[in-house]
Amino acid sequence: GATGGAPTYLPVRLLQAGVIPIIFALSLLLLPQMALTALQALGVTGLATATAAYAAFSANPWSNGSVYFALVVMFTYFYTSITFEPKRVADNLQKSGAFVPGVRPGPETERHIGTIVNRITLPGALFLGLVAVIPFIVQGLTGITAVLVGGTALLIAVNVVLDLIRKVDAQTSLREY
Repeated sequence: GATGGAPTYLPVRLLQAGVIPIIFALSLLLLPQMALTALQALGVTGLATATAAYAAFSANPWSNGSVYFALVVMFTYFYTSITFEPKRVADNLQKSGAFVPGVRPGPETERHIGTIVNRITLPGALFLGLVAVIPFIVQGLTGITAVLVGGTALLIAVNVVLDLIRKVDAQTSLREY
């Protein structure tokens, strides 16, 4: 959009959700195992088949990794749809007198921003899913079950370093003024 004749841009993050979809997906994958263990501890009988089936599923890096990847992508879209509100962004643009060239203010701008966020979320969701299943891919290709550094740990470490750099940069620019 433009404000006062000066071209501006609307920053939209490639991965709005951060690592939260990985945490949700992992929790959902571990839920059946926890439920089966709890039911067996309570003395419920007849769960041997379900326990064996889930153990076989968990032991296979390709099936477990595929479901994990799909859950991460799904939760990335879900979390982005909850946290990013195109209506609020469109309203704020309209209140500040800004606009998206070629798009009418209001509902049309809201739809336009929503479409852009959905398009941007796809590569971010696929990347996050890929990072999440790196240990499964390594395990499936090499047979090594003890992968020391998982993709999620790497992603969190990079996020922390980038955040630290931003904070240091903000402090140095603050001291310049």
